[in-house]
Amino acid sequence: MTSPSPSELAQHTQLSDDIVYPSMIPFLLVHVACLGAIWTGVHWQDLAIAVALYVARIFGIGAGYHRYFSHRAFKTSRWFQFALAVLAQSTAQKGALWWAAKHRHHHKYSDTEIDVHSPRQKGFFYAHLGWIFTPRHDAADYRSIGDLTKYPELVWLDRHYYVPPAILGFAVWLLAGWSGLVVGFFWSTVAVYHATFCINSLAHVHGRRRYLTGDDSRNNWALALATMGEGWHNNHHAYQSSARQGFRWWELDPTYYILRGLALAGIVWDVHEPPKAVIRNEQRLGTKVIETAAAQLAASFQIDRIAAQVREALAHTPSLAPTLAELEQRLRSARQRAEAAVAGLHLPQIPTADELRQRAASMFVRTPSMDEIVERARQILIERVCARLELAPTGA
Repeated sequence: MTSPSPSELAQHTQLSDDIVYPSMIPFLLVHVACLGAIWTGVHWQDLAIAVALYVARIFGIGAGYHRYFSHRAFKTSRWFQFALAVLAQSTAQKGALWWAAKHRHHHKYSDTEIDVHSPRQKGFFYAHLGWIFTPRHDAADYRSIGDLTKYPELVWLDRHYYVPPAILGFAVWLLAGWSGLVVGFFWSTVAVYHATFCINSLAHVHGRRRYLTGDDSRNNWALALATMGEGWHNNHHAYQSSARQGFRWWELDPTYYILRGLALAGIVWDVHEPPKAVIRNEQRLGTKVIETAAAQLAASFQIDRIAAQVREALAHTPSLAPTLAELEQRLRSARQRAEAAVAGLHLPQIPTADELRQRAASMFVRTPSMDEIVERARQILIERVCARLELAPTGA
């Protein structure tokens, strides 16, 4: 996960987040079509088709769009790659290349200001489905998926993303008539829609966090059951390139089991597994996650109040008066030396490492990198206090 740069934030704010409701009309019509069962009736064979299409297409989303195209968690042949794309696109969730590009962007900036779909930033409804219907998300950054755009058949399929669902719907109608189309095709399509969307929304709001990932991803057993393993979302954010998302034996992950079966048949290979150190939560965090967690920890303290207390202590304590003058001079000449001066004063207003560690223990799950997070958080606190002191009037 990466924090957005100032230029990326500026570019992001120039684009509109308004939902263009006319573009939602096809999406809404699919939902309205489900009401057609009032006139067509519901038969057992229609329900059987709905269940079969739901399972097949949820697998297409999880194994195809997500674990293969977005994360390259296993390898396969060119023909099966195309088959996965067709199966996944039969869900009417745009094209494989668009989906992969948006998902890679999500992981790069997860739950930051420019995340594609973050409940923390834009609210639950926007993260669930509103983001899909905003102008900024009509196109995708194909530079991030150069490993996929080299295949012309995938590019063609991505441009004509409604072809697979149209063919599937027509085939179901030929096979089972209008009730089959309404119940078998449309009901299962809507169910796949919202099961998928819940990973973007609900799995960042409700559930448990086993790993510190710097974002709000959570493991949700109900979503894991509904999506054939995709609900182990915190596991996934902890080690994104794994084809297995249910890290523990009791975490059911049917998509992974099917991939293992396909591997035995030679259809897929090099199926990535999470390292044992990751499963046991013994891996040290990357610098980006440490930086994000440290910033969150530092932000949990009231910087302005601490800075005001530090300035008052420096101004009204005779023994520290020379230090204040020296500090102000250093603030004007060299920020880093000023920060070192504040750090060396051992002012009671600045939270100690133990206080930071206690706060971190209440905010974050266990991690071997806690000391690095605490140390970096204290540095950030001191930097921000010095910045406030520098902006305050001299001699205040």
